Amino acid sequence: MSAAKNPFAVKNDSFVHVFEVGARDGLQNEKVEISLEQKLMLIAGLKAAGLKHLEVGAFVRADRVPQMADSEEVFRRADLKGVHAWSLVPNRKGLERAIEVGVKNIAIFTAATESFAQRNIRMSIPQSLSEFKEVVAVARKKKILVRGYVSTAFGCPFEGKVAPKKALKVVESLWRLGVEQVSIGDTIGVATPEGIEAVFKPALKMMKKAGTAAHLHDTRGTALANALRAMDLGVRTFDSSAGGLGGCPFAPGATGNLATEDLIYLLNGMGMKTGVNLDRLCEISLKFSRQIAGGLGRPLGSRYLAAYAAKCADIAASGVGESGSVAGESG
Repeated sequence: MSAAKNPFAVKNDSFVHVFEVGARDGLQNEKVEISLEQKLMLIAGLKAAGLKHLEVGAFVRADRVPQMADSEEVFRRADLKGVHAWSLVPNRKGLERAIEVGVKNIAIFTAATESFAQRNIRMSIPQSLSEFKEVVAVARKKKILVRGYVSTAFGCPFEGKVAPKKALKVVESLWRLGVEQVSIGDTIGVATPEGIEAVFKPALKMMKKAGTAAHLHDTRGTALANALRAMDLGVRTFDSSAGGLGGCPFAPGATGNLATEDLIYLLNGMGMKTGVNLDRLCEISLKFSRQIAGGLGRPLGSRYLAAYAAKCADIAASGVGESGSVAGESG
């Protein structure tokens, strides 16, 4: 696809595309039941905050991912005008379900290690690429945009550290299928800036800025440092999750995705543009977290959101202003 049509095109190097995964990747592994109405509220709030790329569903087997069982209803009922609404599809059947409800943007996914691919998608890496070749071909005929994920690009819970060449081989194979972008994932949060450079420097050379995205997890507290290094290298699309929701079922202690609030705060402070209103983002994240309070069994992972909530509480206690917005916090 030409750069002019690619929704991740980089027209201004000071602009960063924030790909919000909270309503899909952020929720899919949570044990607490999230209602359809709660999901619709979250999606509407994220859209209102200015996020333009929203991952909002997955057309997967309901018995394997119960949290995504209502994805058809999400797409039917959510107001998705003005945004790119993305859904995960694991195979041709998933694509057919997505097409039935008018999905225009899909994501396919494989892994850099055989062990993770087998456990996560029950296919080998070659099998997944063969399946996705057909999916991409059908999607292109339907004028559906396709994004690809490569999980465990830095480390695997079953195979340990992943060599950059091994990860890049899978990235290249997925890229050659004709996707708009490949999101390279630190699924279990083991990457450091040195490893980020080893993978993203050649990836950017191959796929350019519009074709390259970073999907970072904060299990070991390195997500922001890794994002900063990736941005220095030229990456201009970052996956993140409101509140830091999410995790990996195969990574004990995983604390979730890079938090969107933390990412936006960092980018704002560096003079980068995202189109996202940080205060409004915090408001929806807090509202959503309060609705499911106690259900997660842990606080949300966003450091900025925690500071924002504390400041709101102080303002409310003092009787000055409302607890919705905190002046000066969005930069």
